[in-house]
Amino acid sequence: MSRQNPWTADDVADHFEEAFRTLRKLPPVKAQGYFGTWPQVLRTKREIAAMEPEPMRVWPSAAAITRLERTFDWVLWIEEPDRKLVWSRAARVPWKVIAGEMGCDRTTAWRRWQLALTKIAARLNA
Repeated sequence: MSRQNPWTADDVADHFEEAFRTLRKLPPVKAQGYFGTWPQVLRTKREIAAMEPEPMRVWPSAAAITRLERTFDWVLWIEEPDRKLVWSRAARVPWKVIAGEMGCDRTTAWRRWQLALTKIAARLNA
């Protein structure tokens, strides 16, 4: 990976947060081979005008998806509990919730998170 500055734990954390946002932008997975037999509903202009507007869907760029795939490779370098911890923080799960799930205090959870990010950064810099 060509990069002029060495990777830091903060760089890795930012990368995971972007990966999580990219995952959320991807279209939902649909089961193959199933389809609806209902006819499409035709609406009048008045019905369309009265409808609640749907939020605009923004799809991720190809570069963002490539970075997401790279991030999937990185998680293989750390143990499974650390993977869950890193992804939970990328999803901005509060430390109180994470600490409760891990059965430790917030400081210990934060230290484990920092250690996992540092392991990834060290591997990227090697």
